[in-house]
Amino acid sequence: MPILPNPLIQKYNVPVPRYTSYPTVPFWQKEPVTEGQWREHFKATFDQDEAISLYIHLPFCESMCTFCGCNKRITKQHSVELPYIQSLLKEWNLYLQHLPHKPTIKEIHLGGGTPTFFAPENLQYLLEGILNTADISEHHEFGFEAHPSSTSNEHLQVLYNLGFRRISIGVQDFDNEILKIINRHQPYQEVERVTSVARKLGYTSINFDLVFGLPLQTSAHIRSTIEKVKQLRPERIAFYSYAHVPWVSPGQRAYSEADLATGSAKRMLYTLGCKLLQENGYQEIGMDHFALPQDALFKAKSNKNLHRNFMGYTPLHTNLMIGLGASSISDSWTTYVQNVKKIEEYQALVNDGKFPIYRGHLLSKVDQIIRKHILELMCHSETDLSLAPLSTEHKDKIFKVLKSLEEDGLVNLKNQTISVSENGLPFIRNICAALDLRMQDKRSKERLFSQAV
Repeated sequence: MPILPNPLIQKYNVPVPRYTSYPTVPFWQKEPVTEGQWREHFKATFDQDEAISLYIHLPFCESMCTFCGCNKRITKQHSVELPYIQSLLKEWNLYLQHLPHKPTIKEIHLGGGTPTFFAPENLQYLLEGILNTADISEHHEFGFEAHPSSTSNEHLQVLYNLGFRRISIGVQDFDNEILKIINRHQPYQEVERVTSVARKLGYTSINFDLVFGLPLQTSAHIRSTIEKVKQLRPERIAFYSYAHVPWVSPGQRAYSEADLATGSAKRMLYTLGCKLLQENGYQEIGMDHFALPQDALFKAKSNKNLHRNFMGYTPLHTNLMIGLGASSISDSWTTYVQNVKKIEEYQALVNDGKFPIYRGHLLSKVDQIIRKHILELMCHSETDLSLAPLSTEHKDKIFKVLKSLEEDGLVNLKNQTISVSENGLPFIRNICAALDLRMQDKRSKERLFSQAV
């Protein structure tokens, strides 16, 4: 990992999207996508390929992790579980009613919130209600996010029995002082237990979520955390930048901005973490993601099959991703829709037999082309604009921005091919932003995104 000069970090440490989609959510069309339009688009995509990915949002947590920007509901009342699951199954049945035959499920991801807030028997009830109405692809990947302190051995066994082989454990950092300030209660022993039991049961891919730039975090914390990672040796690592967005997540006001590393100091934490991970055999897969050579994500990267969607990097690709639950986003490749965020509103709409969507975006032909190029850059660090051509006007806008990036050594431009340099990898969000025609045409003055560094 190269040491970058401070002026370069300062220049590109600006708010830019993470590009889990293009266009990014703040630049979706103002008018809502109607139920009729969404049905038309997801059915058309399904007619071309019946394989789907399924994201299920389980929003409940027992306590507030102050660093977290996810859509969640804090409660200790577990009576909320079954009514919410029943709403999820009703939403799933809405899709089944409009599909010509059974879908084939290629991916399932349980996200949150805290999926393991739900009792094992309730997760089984939910998942069997879905799996019994669909076919399962021969090559599938089922995974879930786990808070180590709420993930019991029974959770691991029940989900394993249902076909889950991937688990993502929210570690963040192993230091007790940092865990205390972000209100995350999970001793190392709990992470070790979940990792060990999952391995014994037969889970083949264990991921640790780590975060750099947390309040009070120093290089000593990064070293200590990676040393513990070395001992437990998960197959994957997601090494995320802490996004300080207190105007979105008020819980982040629990500490002062003076407690946060910024700019070059924060960049040093990332550089150190990457160096230590690579010294321990982890290879960089894409933005923020590392994997050991035996992991499916590494193999997908090597074979150029790596894909990225709202669930993150994945070795599998479907054009139709259905999101179930409050705030979930669905994607038919030609259309995005997002469900309402408030749980009560979500349940009321589903119980009334309506798709609970409140906003979306119909992708134009240009949107689809730009999306493809950004996806190529995110997954393979290179794209050829001639393979999905744009108008001369659009290309001129893009190359005007790219020329500056080339002068700073972040990209290499040859004819119409854009290649990300080694120095450019940490600034992949900035590079993708050069192709973001919607953001260039309508640059908002609002604080919409986190900093690039």
